[in-house]
Amino acid sequence: MNLSLGPLLYYWSRDDVLAFYDEAKHWPVARVYLGESVCSRRHLLRLPDWLALAEQLAAAGKEVVLSTQTLVESESDLKTLRRLVSDGRFLVEANEWGAVRLLSGAGAPFIAGSTLNVYNPETLGALAELGARRWLPPVEMSHATLASLLEQVPDGMETEVFAYGRLPLAYSARCFTARHYNLPKDDCQFRCLDHPDGLALATREGEPFLTLNGIQTQSAGVYTLIGELPALRNLGVVSLRLSPQSRHMERVIDAFRAALAGEARAAEKLARVMPGPAVDGYWHGQAGLDHSAARLA
Repeated sequence: MNLSLGPLLYYWSRDDVLAFYDEAKHWPVARVYLGESVCSRRHLLRLPDWLALAEQLAAAGKEVVLSTQTLVESESDLKTLRRLVSDGRFLVEANEWGAVRLLSGAGAPFIAGSTLNVYNPETLGALAELGARRWLPPVEMSHATLASLLEQVPDGMETEVFAYGRLPLAYSARCFTARHYNLPKDDCQFRCLDHPDGLALATREGEPFLTLNGIQTQSAGVYTLIGELPALRNLGVVSLRLSPQSRHMERVIDAFRAALAGEARAAEKLARVMPGPAVDGYWHGQAGLDHSAARLA
């Protein structure tokens, strides 16, 4: 198995983004996903900037994939999507079915993102016929369900699994970060910049509940499958996706590299740099906020 650095889900300053990917050139990941996949109002980097970063990372030996926006809401969003598809220099991750249609129409191979919500072999087969070469299961899919689905995976279709990061659970036309500050979405004042790892949301009792990230809702806990690598290998998963965080991303990658090499204390190394409590309930067919270590204690 190899490691992938997923698309940046948060809104960081231009300097922080450029510095992050300058470091990523040297990280032991096989591929890097680039682009704005959450909100079109996040435009400190535009498509030409992402393409320039793609060229730099490709020159450093990384496989580069451009991720499409998950929720296309305007003609401007559609225009950006068309430009991304027509560029032709890099693989594209389709995160909604309009992107699938455009990529298939262009005869371009693509990656089927987790937000396409593939739950059965018929849909996976249809995506393969349309040009998908790699796919990501929905983040809430359990080990048992994935194992059953992979018994009928199309020939040549690779599987990549979201293995680390706050889970992207839902998208909405409403911006919840703006709502938190009593601001309209169209005048959000880009408050997401104040929350480089999302805005934590708690219950009335003070328990961690969710994380707000603009129009995206994430888990409060940090999903990690670092303890499930043997099971993932047995399923034939070829790549583990690690979602960027604002601090210690290199140490996250090092922990997964250590786990892949069989190091016994890799999970302990990872726990020291996680920005929230570990969760893996979905993988075990349980509530998403559960963690296997707690169940075994």
